[in-house]
Amino acid sequence: QVQLVESGGGLVQPGGSLRLSCAASGFTLDYNPIGWFRQAPGKEREGVSCISSSDGSTYYADSVKGRFTISISKENAKNTVYLQMNSLKPEDTAVYYCATRIRGYGCSRASDFGAWGQGTQVTVSS
Repeated sequence: QVQLVESGGGLVQPGGSLRLSCAASGFTLDYNPIGWFRQAPGKEREGVSCISSSDGSTYYADSVKGRFTISISKENAKNTVYLQMNSLKPEDTAVYYCATRIRGYGCSRASDFGAWGQGTQVTVSS
């Protein structure tokens, strides 16, 4: 069974950092890119970042470039994608989801992704 589980969210002050984890089971990360998306209340789900294990290519939305870093680990048979988030801003507040790309070639359209996790809440506030 294909499953993605996010963790690592929480409450952090502006300028702080968090690291999100996306643990994959039931499939390998070798073939399909994994993406991080976020959805704030009243807004559409937006692509934040994604990574392709096959060639190491990455994508970042303009709003997070230079602050967020995506990485992938396959150590000990655990397939995990991380999103290191630094210099967090209040506008980064959202529920963050990971998913695997099932169609298309981009990293910004939620409709191209599937096997969504349950999400993890990130709140940036003083």
